[in-house]
Amino acid sequence: MKTTLIIGASSGIGKALANKLMKQKESVIAISRNLPDANFSHYHQHDILSDHELPKIEGAIDGLVYCPGSINLKPFRTLKQQDFENDFKLNVLGAIKSIQAYSSNLQLSKNASIVLFSTVAVQTGMSFHSSVATSKGAIEGLAKALAAEFSPKIRVNVVAPSLTNTPLAEKLINTSDKLEASHNRHPLKRIGQADDIANSVEFLLSENASWITGQIFHVDGGLSSLKV
Repeated sequence: MKTTLIIGASSGIGKALANKLMKQKESVIAISRNLPDANFSHYHQHDILSDHELPKIEGAIDGLVYCPGSINLKPFRTLKQQDFENDFKLNVLGAIKSIQAYSSNLQLSKNASIVLFSTVAVQTGMSFHSSVATSKGAIEGLAKALAAEFSPKIRVNVVAPSLTNTPLAEKLINTSDKLEASHNRHPLKRIGQADDIANSVEFLLSENASWITGQIFHVDGGLSSLKV
């Protein structure tokens, strides 16, 4: 039975992914700041931004998915250095901390896979996205470097979504006008759902993706590559 560690499994994409994997009778270890409303094989409450060490896990881990992220959209002129530091700490240093903590567990697996998250705003420049695009751009560079360093034992890939209907994006789609405008920005005329992104992550964790590493998967309704 495969074991997947999901950091940030209590809501949004992490929760959707956990539900999919548990339906496949896979073992899910969840780490999150907030208590989840699901029964995982193992659960640890932990704030990735704290100075405390991550929980110890015994045995092999087949997949590690780092879900915590931020959507800090402000004009560049109003951003403070602290904004960039906060986004970088959550998006990048938290992922690094997690991978370093559990790399030895991943080494015990026969088909280990790490999946990280970027954003469509790295591929496609967008106003007010300078802070999040900076940290997520770093994630893409980190993933490619680790994919090379960890090969052939551990695969590392990135999913880069566009706007997705999760609690993190609530303020961007909390009126009918905002939601309609967001739908219309995408060639497929809808924003993403948590399951759309979770489906891609589930694939990258699976044996079906065993010849894929160092890739950035743009799961964004066509926004990064199409103009219609």
